[in-house]
Amino acid sequence: MRIAYITAGAAGMYCGSCLHDNTLAAALQKGGHDVALIPMYTPIRTDEDDVSIDRVFYGAVNVYLEQRWKFFQRSPGILHWLLDRPALLRKVSRFAGSSATQGEQLGALALSVLRGEDGRQRRELDDLVEWLRDDFKPQIVHITNALLLGLARTLKRELRVPVLCGVQGEDMFIDEMVEPYRTRFVAELRNHAIDVDGFVAPNRYYADHVRGYLATSAEKIRVVRLGVTLHGHETRKHPAGEPYTIGFLARLCPEKGVHQLVSAFQQLARRVGSQRVRLRMAGYVGPRDADYIDEQQRRLADCGLSDRVDWVGEVDREAKLRFLSSIDVFCLPTVYKESKGLPALEAMASAVPVVLPAHGSFPELIEWTGGGVLVDPETDNGFADALEALMGDPERGRELGQAGHQAVHREFSDEAMAAATLREYERWVCTS
Repeated sequence: MRIAYITAGAAGMYCGSCLHDNTLAAALQKGGHDVALIPMYTPIRTDEDDVSIDRVFYGAVNVYLEQRWKFFQRSPGILHWLLDRPALLRKVSRFAGSSATQGEQLGALALSVLRGEDGRQRRELDDLVEWLRDDFKPQIVHITNALLLGLARTLKRELRVPVLCGVQGEDMFIDEMVEPYRTRFVAELRNHAIDVDGFVAPNRYYADHVRGYLATSAEKIRVVRLGVTLHGHETRKHPAGEPYTIGFLARLCPEKGVHQLVSAFQQLARRVGSQRVRLRMAGYVGPRDADYIDEQQRRLADCGLSDRVDWVGEVDREAKLRFLSSIDVFCLPTVYKESKGLPALEAMASAVPVVLPAHGSFPELIEWTGGGVLVDPETDNGFADALEALMGDPERGRELGQAGHQAVHREFSDEAMAAATLREYERWVCTS
């Protein structure tokens, strides 16, 4: 099957959606299918082999300039081409996340892109359609998330193929939009939700949750579970005498609950003694969150715990696997309701038990895998209590780790995800 999968680059950082999309595209390619993973805005960044095409549509620089000045909506072709070069987009992506890209400007830009052929980026849509129609000729198009629904109407009309849309974490972006853009954006989402043949969600929770934004039927949203590349994930035995090590792997920001884990670690260290525990924090720190992370480091220093915490930074795949093999438990105490939970799934792939808040996708993930424990996020000492309980009962930790390991290797591989996704593709291609 010839599959066009349109993904959105994340301005040079590791992004769960990019990682998911690249893993899925690679697994489909291994299955013999012709998949074009097509980046939008910026090149994607993944910790596995990048299988995306060497071209970026809706290049971030052109999209921004077209929003600000009408001249760029019809700028000379050579200038437009130069501003879309992947190398340039990689360089400018380092400035993403600054205040200049937030608030009102971001809301207006996102709304314009969502309007598709009626937005200020019509030229970008025309370029994408031309390449798909004349060069790739797909049998089906899969859009990575609902923020790009404005593409669907034109793609269906011009390509005459089914168009599906993934849903994976749009709620967080939408809820952070300033008014009146948020209200307008949701209305536009609902206007374009009728343009796609179906939606694909990573779990039942998010399928139900996102319906409130899209105002679509439950029957139109299908669930395809996440999958991870299993090669390299190994189990770890805790060496005698080593401190009990808690791991965190995600973007280092308030939404992911770094401050909650810092508080839990402080409580745990007071209860059992600081020399018996260690905290390892891995992930990307954006410019917006640098002061926040500095504050968390000061909190740890004030308690004399700086030497008990490793700030690992971003990790590629090999470093991620080493990181997971170095920890005894994984904790991701997100404040918001997580739509996917990919890092927790990767921890379980390495037989690491997980401690997660009882909201969002996490209860479903634990139901499916049995690989960890849930914490009431409203309980003051919940995370510290759960971590202390697992530390004091190593056998239970091993049992949870093995349960998660077996479930992930049995049901959450990249191959299983690709096979389930392909069944959805075949369902629409055969009925179109």
